Amino acid sequence: MPQLNPAPWFAILAFSWLIFLTIIPQKVLSHNFNNEPAPQSAQKPATQAWDWPWH
Repeated sequence: MPQLNPAPWFAILAFSWLIFLTIIPQKVLSHNFNNEPAPQSAQKPATQAWDWPWH
């Protein structure tokens, strides 16, 4: 049964984890966002009660 032979699949597994652990984290960590979030003010906006017109 060829699927029980681990020789080619172990090498594929090892090389794929080598790529995942060396190349991909560098690309993810070097990513920068286009729009930085602006700091919000600490004051809450004043809200007004809404009068229902059918009362």
